[in-house]
Amino acid sequence: MENFAASVRQAEVALRDLFEPTPLQKNDHLSARYGAEIWLKREDLTPVRSYKLRGAFNAMRKIAGGAGGHFVCASAGNHAQGVAYACRHFGARGTIFMPVTTPQQKIAKTRIFGGDAVEIVLTGDYFDQTLAASQEFARAQGATFLSPFDDPDVIEGQATVGLEILSQLGGAPDLVVLPVGGGGLASGITALFAELAPATQAAFAEPEGGSSLREALVTGSPVTLPAVDTFVDGAAVARIGALPFSILSRFRPGQVHAAPEDRICATMLDMLNIEGIVLEPAGALAVDALRDIPDLAGKRVVCVCSGGNFDFERLPEVKERAQRFSGLKRYFILRMPQRPGALRDFLELLGPDDDVARFEYLKKSARNFGSILIGIETSHPDNLDRLRARLEEAGIGYRDITRDPVLSEFLI
Repeated sequence: MENFAASVRQAEVALRDLFEPTPLQKNDHLSARYGAEIWLKREDLTPVRSYKLRGAFNAMRKIAGGAGGHFVCASAGNHAQGVAYACRHFGARGTIFMPVTTPQQKIAKTRIFGGDAVEIVLTGDYFDQTLAASQEFARAQGATFLSPFDDPDVIEGQATVGLEILSQLGGAPDLVVLPVGGGGLASGITALFAELAPATQAAFAEPEGGSSLREALVTGSPVTLPAVDTFVDGAAVARIGALPFSILSRFRPGQVHAAPEDRICATMLDMLNIEGIVLEPAGALAVDALRDIPDLAGKRVVCVCSGGNFDFERLPEVKERAQRFSGLKRYFILRMPQRPGALRDFLELLGPDDDVARFEYLKKSARNFGSILIGIETSHPDNLDRLRARLEEAGIGYRDITRDPVLSEFLI
């Protein structure tokens, strides 16, 4: 990528027509926890609450200055909002394809950002169907299809994040931690740092249920994951982009850290409750990955918080998953004798800090035993270990289904 840094500088100058650099903030809480100097690059504070605006804007400005063009994209989230905002800025026409299942909140925000400049087309139950429809439409209309990550101009635009980091920090960090979905942001920043800050190390964070970069590095080329957990919707990509991978292929699989989805929830709550920072699951990836990166002590580390488009209707689910990860909530199926007083005997086994959060009892008169689904919340993980010991001592059969994916999906 010859003269990449010079092109990124031009993109950054043009980008200032839209918004000022996002803050780079030293975080005392995380710095104390890891014994390092932890800085957060707050991409959740762009006008569309994610970095995606940068790439969309840069790609549009390079096509007839953006004005008068017709741009098409497929997205259920941040890329759609970035494209909509940039279309309105340039006075361009935008057609944004979104799955039929897209939450109304995301559809409404995209309409607000795009105004009269964009048309939203809802089609397909799954993103792959939506993507195919958008690409066919772009071909038929002679419009420009804007990939969220597999495009050189989009990658160049995302790299402006790295240019701002170097300027705001007054030098190069020891380590930059980057979230990865399709790879546009990570490839752009690492390409820029290879030129301007070659001593800076890189670590990458992917959701455990969508680790497409790591699989590609292990295999030696992009591969399509057989299944993807869509909880981290901003980074749940089944296949790393071809162009981003050509840039990221020099890194080792060991530099990619897979973040468990439940643990990401704990990190989101931590940032919300302690710092007052609202991050979407993908936006919390880099901060969450700090748990897995060795030898952080004494280093200057920048984590890119990629987005904050979080729907608070999901907060109960995030809290639930965080509690399960932290060991503060467990679900059991108990095998209880069908006799008077059996339930009272069980309740007496609960500790003073154990709270019943879920209870379902199915009594069948033709059986000597019945099944109970019970959820227990507590103040410390050890309390639930002690409860299990008391259940065994009392001879009450149980099965812990907290981490059983099949039973959890149907019963919890």
